[in-house]
Formats: sequence, C-alpha cells, structure tokens
Amino acid sequence: MTLHQPRSENLTGIVLMLAAMALFAVEDLFLKLAATDLPVGQVVLISGLLGAPIFMVMAWRRGNGIFVREALLPAVIIRNVGEMVAAVTYVAALASVPLGTIAAVLQALPLAVTMGAALCFGEKVGWRRWSAILVGFAGVMLVIRPGADGIKLETVLMLVSVAGVVVRDLASRAIPKEVTTAQISAWGLLAVTLLGIGLISVTGDVRMVTGTEAAILGAAAVFGSGGYWAVIGASRTGEVSVVAPFRYSRLIFTMSMGVIFLSERPDAMTLIGAGIIVASGLYAFARERVRKRASQGA
Repeated sequence: MTLHQPRSENLTGIVLMLAAMALFAVEDLFLKLAATDLPVGQVVLISGLLGAPIFMVMAWRRGNGIFVREALLPAVIIRNVGEMVAAVTYVAALASVPLGTIAAVLQALPLAVTMGAALCFGEKVGWRRWSAILVGFAGVMLVIRPGADGIKLETVLMLVSVAGVVVRDLASRAIPKEVTTAQISAWGLLAVTLLGIGLISVTGDVRMVTGTEAAILGAAAVFGSGGYWAVIGASRTGEVSVVAPFRYSRLIFTMSMGVIFLSERPDAMTLIGAGIIVASGLYAFARERVRKRASQGA
C-alpha cells in the first residue's frame, strides 16, 4: 500500500471502517443481552463454537490447514492466551458494566498497543505520543473512577480485558506472514471454545438455552463476523493513517446502543473521560502519520 491512496479508495476504506464499528457495536449489544442471563462460561463456549467454524471453512477454502504445525508456534500460543483472557473478562464485564463505560475504556486500546510495542519490540515512540498515552490513560481513570474503597471487580475485568487484547495484538505481529488471518482467527476461537468448556467443567454452571437466547448469540456471531471482514476490507483499501482513526466511531455507536435499547445514561465524567481518550488517540495517530512521512522523505 502506498502512502497516498486515491481519494476514492480512502473514502471506501472510511465507509467500511464505519460499517465495521457499527456491526461491532451491535455485536456488543447482543453479547450483553446474553451475558446478563447466561453463565459466563456458557456464553464464551457458544461464542467460540459459532465463530470458529466460520474461519475454519475460510481457511480450508484457501487451501490452508487448521491442525498444522504452525498452530504450536510460541507467538500463536501467546496470542491465543491473550484471546482467552480478553474473551472471558469481557463477557464477565458485559454482565454488569454499562455498554457506554466499556466502550469508553476500550478506546484506550490503540494507545495501550502503542505503549506495548515500544516496551516489547523497541518501536520508536516520541515524547509527544508518550504524552498522548499518559493523557489517554488519565481519561480512563476518569471513566472508571476508582474510589476510596478501591477498584471494583467489574473495573478490574475491563482493564484485564484490555490487557488481554494488547497481548493478542502484539503477539500477532510476531506470527510469520505466511500464516493467514483465517487460520489465526480460527485458532483463537478454538482456544476460546476450550476455555468455555474448561469454565463449565470447573464451575458446573450451565443451563438450557432458550430459543431467544440462541437467536441472540447467533446474531452476535453474524454481526461480529461481518464487522471482522469489514475492518479487514477497510485496512486493505484505504491508507491506514486515514482510515484507522474512524475506529473511534465505535464509541458513538456503542453508547447509542446502550441509550436506545438499554436506557443507559452515561454521566458527565464518563463522557469527558471518553472525549479525552479519543482526542489522545487521534493525536497519536496524527503524530504517527507525521513520523512516517518524515522517514519516507528522509
């Protein structure tokens, strides 16, 4: 991909990214509805069972195996661990935390990944982007607002989920390029499926799924898969530095879902914190674009 994509391709990429974030917001709504009534382990298991076959078929259609030696690469195993940690803590948080709050904290992910890349891979991060990271995390503190009694369990779950996603994304960078996205996704969801089985085995907490709950979980899988492919299309169509900032539209879509369908009302501190996180992330994106232009010019 060249630095300067045609304007039409950038526009297409933006539209695809907005569509992806809207689809993910709908998926979050359905998962929250399911997590409120079903045990965490059961939601995790069903999510894995519904998602894994989709990517297994995609990999097989391209002639790529699933049960192959590459599945045991250290980077793949670490990524799967991050995927499992993120999945179980995210579903657990959804059961008790408002959608708007979760969405706001998740907007800190790009900043957290940037920090992780600098610490783990030695990627160059200037003082301006470090400042943006610190300001963004200050925004997270405004959203979660740890009180005199300490941080609540739900808050810990959200933060651990973010940490799991950071591990997953950083480990993905170390996976050889010849391993396809469909294979990586299938392995991750198979790991999530095994985690769900393990949780149910340990807790014994399982119950019959009603037709409505099955439909909700199926809809979450459909919207999530659609969002996944839309975000890939966006990344491959438009210039990354142009398209990527539109990831933050997920905050608007998810908060809207909470307000419209769950009667949530984010308070002023949550909105201010979310605004600080988004502004910090956009600034970090802008600085990265300037840095890339400068390096290419040099």
